[in-house]
Amino acid sequence: MTRLHPLTLRFHDPALEHAYDDYVYPRMLMQWRAALVIGPALYVLLFILDRWYVPEAQQASLWAIRLGSLVIPISFIYITFTAAYRRCAYLLPALNGLAGGLCLIAMMQLMPIEVVAQYYPVVVVVTFFTYNFSGTRFIYALAVDLVLLITYNLCFGVAADYPSHLLATQDFFIICANLIGGGAGYLVELQRRRLFVHKQALDDERRLHLERSLHDSLTGLPNRALLYDRIAQLLASAERSGAQHALYFVDLNDFKPVNDIHGHTVGDRVLQQVAQRMRQAIREGDTVARLGGDEFIILAANIPNEATATHQAQRIQAMIADHGAELPAGITLSASIGLCLFPYEGATIEDIIHRADQSMYLAKAAADATPPHAERQLVASK
Repeated sequence: MTRLHPLTLRFHDPALEHAYDDYVYPRMLMQWRAALVIGPALYVLLFILDRWYVPEAQQASLWAIRLGSLVIPISFIYITFTAAYRRCAYLLPALNGLAGGLCLIAMMQLMPIEVVAQYYPVVVVVTFFTYNFSGTRFIYALAVDLVLLITYNLCFGVAADYPSHLLATQDFFIICANLIGGGAGYLVELQRRRLFVHKQALDDERRLHLERSLHDSLTGLPNRALLYDRIAQLLASAERSGAQHALYFVDLNDFKPVNDIHGHTVGDRVLQQVAQRMRQAIREGDTVARLGGDEFIILAANIPNEATATHQAQRIQAMIADHGAELPAGITLSASIGLCLFPYEGATIEDIIHRADQSMYLAKAAADATPPHAERQLVASK
């Protein structure tokens, strides 16, 4: 089960935490920008209250603090349009809330004691804003609001002649705001992370089903559906680049007696070992697919000429025949291979495979007619 830290809500798995950040970032970017605009806008609108509660002599100082604090969110908004924001996407909204709260407390210190209570609800608003709208992580919002609570008490409980019963009442509501806003923020982030884990599990399951649907269950090789898709990709790329590709149709010779004499369990093991050897015979990026039974397809990209393609086919034949002591005694392996080079005029996936299939039957017929120990030739279809 995926483990989360009970307080910070970080995943114990660093790779999963990184994947979560990548998943959340584009979805949260709009909220971060909205918070950086709406929060300061509401902050500025506090001037509506100034004419009722703030002495005219103090209003200029309040405006200086208010406008000075706007430098921070404006700078952060600019940073959201740069690559640097990704590294501090949770921290900057928290710092924005912290700066707004500290500037609010600074303004309140310039007001008469009897006026402070009129602006105190804004501190509660900042608390809810930081937890539930800023888009920062719960642990950052918790740190910001604890700093504001401590600062508020230092400014009005220690450094100012503020009524203790009024400060205690305000602390009660600030703590309630932290419990409610913080609880909601905690549960929202917890649920978001659990949904992400659930989505990851569903995505992994879908990928597993897709892999199984596109691969042969016995050998693990691509099946017909995935093979067709890769041939289509090579056909499309060949139209742009003019590159030549090769498709080999591989058929194991005399495979039926293996099942008849040794049983299907041994036959399945033979097919698995053949599949492994063919993987070893090709380049990285080429494809080995199983059509069914003892028929395989090898798709090789960027083959310069027919001689190279023929040499590759001979190498595949040699790899299949050189099984060493891997198979039960009495089993010898060989393969007939047909080749089709493409693209050519009017090439389609079905026609390419058909031509390689026909080439394979011609090669098999030629091999049957060849005296023992004589050189066997690959028949190529273009």
